[in-house]
Amino acid sequence: MTQPNILILMVDQLNGTLFPDGPADWLHTPNLRRLAARSTRFENAYTASPLCAPARASFMSGQLPSRTGVYDNAAEFASSIPTYAHHLRRAGYATALSGKMHFVGPDQLHGFEQRLTTDIYPADFGWTPDYRKPGERIDWWYHNMGSVTGSGVAEITNQMEYDDAVAFEAEQKLYDLSRGADTRPWCLTVSFTHPHDPYVARREYWDLYNNCDHLMPQVAAIPYAEHDAHSKRILDANDLGNFDITDADIRRSRQAYFANISYIDQKVGGILDVLERTRQEAIIVFVSDHGDMLGERGLWFKMSFYEGSARVPLMICAPDMAPGRVDAPVSTIDLCPTLCDLAGVSMEDVMPWTDGETLVPLGKGGTRVSPVAMEYAAEGSQSPLVALREGGWKYTNCALDPEQLFDLTTDPHELTDLAQDPAHAAKLEAFRLQAAARWDLEAFDADVRQSQARRWVVYEALRNGAYYPWDFQPLRAASERYMRNHMDLNILEESKRFPRGE
Repeated sequence: MTQPNILILMVDQLNGTLFPDGPADWLHTPNLRRLAARSTRFENAYTASPLCAPARASFMSGQLPSRTGVYDNAAEFASSIPTYAHHLRRAGYATALSGKMHFVGPDQLHGFEQRLTTDIYPADFGWTPDYRKPGERIDWWYHNMGSVTGSGVAEITNQMEYDDAVAFEAEQKLYDLSRGADTRPWCLTVSFTHPHDPYVARREYWDLYNNCDHLMPQVAAIPYAEHDAHSKRILDANDLGNFDITDADIRRSRQAYFANISYIDQKVGGILDVLERTRQEAIIVFVSDHGDMLGERGLWFKMSFYEGSARVPLMICAPDMAPGRVDAPVSTIDLCPTLCDLAGVSMEDVMPWTDGETLVPLGKGGTRVSPVAMEYAAEGSQSPLVALREGGWKYTNCALDPEQLFDLTTDPHELTDLAQDPAHAAKLEAFRLQAAARWDLEAFDADVRQSQARRWVVYEALRNGAYYPWDFQPLRAASERYMRNHMDLNILEESKRFPRGE
């Protein structure tokens, strides 16, 4: 079997409800639309955890946060946990990352042979929540609603600077791969930080949505007192009480968000264009780490199991998987075994290390019956939350909160909690039994608290005296680039050209 090249295109905080079957018709996304037309499209794909670092560690390892220990945005991802990059590299692949993966800890590779950029977020323990101080806001790094009130247009931002570099380095890597100096199959992961807030976009993309019909949420803001317990904690963590969110703020924020989807589309188009012009074939995966509530119900950002936050776009373009829509719920933890399956890696070597299952059979018309599991134990929570999505149903549980049960088939906006409805008592009990078999919430809570407490001790110690950062420092050996006197000019010019002899 010839091992296929693999290109993974990952974005940040892209709401999966905007990709019911590829991009929604009204989004200006010509490149993603073309990719969707030749991809298996998963309508009901879910994050493992609706926050960046936990979601990404789970995506890479195929394990839920309760196994990885990556509970929040400052939890270390252990070097001993196998990732898809490890599995593929072990099978002979060259593995590279351009962009964000939010690894916390001194290991900034996790199986990648090469990183082309640094990360956009810190790698240390400074963003550790503290369950010992319930309700405390850590103002200097917690989200706040300033991302909404400060939305608008700009030509350059911190995030645009980053994603411009991510795309450039990815394109240069594809050019380099085309030269054939390395004969191994390759897996290149390109991971952008958009359309993650702050909601600021370049004018050329902003103007695409000046007359958009979708600038207000479908579900208006719910009064604070009527929110469920976890949503209240999220609103408190986001400091809603100190901001006055107007309809104009909401429209601007959503317009910028949609604009940044088009910005990402342009970046994806550039990468796919280089792939095509260098005549390289590859399996292509498009996915987000989690979603964004975008003002639905009055909630923003993520940190919730509601659809806008928990659902993600997922498309796989592979010869072994037929184009078309798959309705069955799936998870981002399924991607690790799926990538290995597509690459011909023995599933016996992969499955002991993953909670997921390969999606290749679904791309061949198969079915899936196992539920999708999610976990959340980070900022805005005070004890771990868990959820199950099975068929058209979603169930959530937390030791501190009443259970929730939603029938997404008849109630896609999750406005009617059926947990107290006697007519659905049997369904609720079935989910309770599944959850009890999967999770020990008391032990989960104890593990999270111990992890947080340990990290606070370590972080405070390491910030005293000389500070050595764990952030990835991309280095370039300048003397090995372009033309130098230890190189043969004739060999250099020939080896760096693609195509050759035309």
